[in-house]
Amino acid sequence: MFVLEKVVFALLVINKAGGLIYNRTFAPGLQQLNSNDYLILAGTFHGIHAISRSLSPVAPPPAPPGNRANQATGIQSLESSHFRLTCFQTPTGTKFLLFTSPEQPNTDQIARRCYDIYADFVMANPFYSLEMPIRVDKFDRALAAYLIRP
Repeated sequence: MFVLEKVVFALLVINKAGGLIYNRTFAPGLQQLNSNDYLILAGTFHGIHAISRSLSPVAPPPAPPGNRANQATGIQSLESSHFRLTCFQTPTGTKFLLFTSPEQPNTDQIARRCYDIYADFVMANPFYSLEMPIRVDKFDRALAAYLIRP
């Protein structure tokens, strides 16, 4: 039986204001971006994501109060011949951008698991300040254990 290896290139986390609060590459041999490039990428995606929420040709039905299920979500996935970008947006507006190979299945589940790891190790850390850059070693180690195959 053939088992598809998990190929995750990078993960970016963008706060609700569009600021880059975490970025890490997981695959060797990728073109390296400098810190300004990552900041520009995060800000640009945040803006495009916000615009795309209002571009739907069909208005979603109104959601009951307190229910976000029918709200427009913006860009959830972009795909090219070389990579797939999957965006998972949390209820608080934090976005997880996962860059994978185009053949990678279940990218939405992988992004959601990254969010679960974030909730477990970053949000549970009493020393972490909301919306600020993530510098939590346990988060880094847990992500590496999940996303990097030995």
